Amino acid sequence: MASSQSSRHPNSILSSPQRMHVIQVDSVQRWMEDLRHMTEYEKSLLDKCMELTAITERCIHTEDEYFLKSMKEAIHETLTEVSDSFSQMIDLALTNEVQILIRQIESSDNIQTIGSAISSLLSLTQDGPQLCTIIAKEGAVVALFKICRQDCFSCLYAHALRTVASICCVEEGIKQLEEVDGILCLADILTDAGSAEAARAEAAAVVAQITSPHHTCTQHLASFLESMQDIVTALIKLCEEASSGEVFLLASAALANITFFDTMACEILLQLNAVHILLQACHDRRRVDTPYSKDQVVTILANLSVLEQAATEVLQEKGIERLLVLLGERPSSSSPSEGAACERVQQKAAVTLARLSRDADVAQTAIQLQTIPRLIELCRSPAERNNSDSVLVACLAALRRLAAGCPESIDDADHEQLIKPRLVDSFLLCSNMEESFV
Repeated sequence: MASSQSSRHPNSILSSPQRMHVIQVDSVQRWMEDLRHMTEYEKSLLDKCMELTAITERCIHTEDEYFLKSMKEAIHETLTEVSDSFSQMIDLALTNEVQILIRQIESSDNIQTIGSAISSLLSLTQDGPQLCTIIAKEGAVVALFKICRQDCFSCLYAHALRTVASICCVEEGIKQLEEVDGILCLADILTDAGSAEAARAEAAAVVAQITSPHHTCTQHLASFLESMQDIVTALIKLCEEASSGEVFLLASAALANITFFDTMACEILLQLNAVHILLQACHDRRRVDTPYSKDQVVTILANLSVLEQAATEVLQEKGIERLLVLLGERPSSSSPSEGAACERVQQKAAVTLARLSRDADVAQTAIQLQTIPRLIELCRSPAERNNSDSVLVACLAALRRLAAGCPESIDDADHEQLIKPRLVDSFLLCSNMEESFV
């Protein structure tokens, strides 16, 4: 990263007082325009309310059913217009609030003032995607990355990046990030040994957000590929050195998402000894302490297992034993989200086993470790898999892969029900089983 503020902004030609004057003039003009729009919406809203009041009074003083029925459509139309006008007023008020906060971030040199404005923006992002879109369109991502490119504001990097991650839940936020070369800035922070762990963790959170498989916009991924080697290297290092479960979760979530969209990332991770680092982390409760973290680890392993060379590394690191442990993952509370995370862990552990068992040594090791009885238990006992169909399908697939290489490892009854039929028939049989049959 650059060592001085001036080197980050070589095209800046306005002095601070000049910049303040330009911002203040622009602010007044936008404020007056917003005020005019607000007045228009307010007048429209009041007119529609008066119209609705008049219709209601007419309906109260008549018993003419034909008239009352005819008024239903008018009332519905007026209520819709009232709702629209009110929504527009709220959006305009929120937009004005966002503009004020962004101006504070852009125009102030005071760390406390900027930090307070960022906190307010972060709070607004929690109100949902619609408000995040408004925040993005007003240029919040641009303003926040300006902060992250100035060494004098390094204490605000983590706070600013957490806000960027929240805004990037919508496509407009990702688009803004792309336009300001945000990925390059993230790479700089992640690879800078002088960056605080909190800043690197929040940079990882932004990477995890923009690489989420749930996003439909992917144009930003082209520029991401240019920095992928540096980013992946920094993320696996962050996983190895993480001081807490939260830091590990953010770094591993970013890696998990990255491995979905490019096999080159998987190849890089294998070269960086990622299998060893991730499996060792599973023994460290300071780093891997929840099903959510285990979900990220087993996701990465599942994606790495597509590559043939992964099998040898997993065997060397006693990864089959770890996968067997993950097949037994159970929630520690009644939390639906924790239960869902445990299901994902079981499913992906089974998927990883199925993929790795293409290798004869892996299959033999899995059989020796009594993996088959555990897979059969998960297939036959709905409670063991939390009634999850996805876990059932994955376990059936893993079981069939192991049975193909060693058919004598499965008894006749299990073979007749779980191996011999079509997969869909075995699935239907197991999904309809009651506990009393187990």
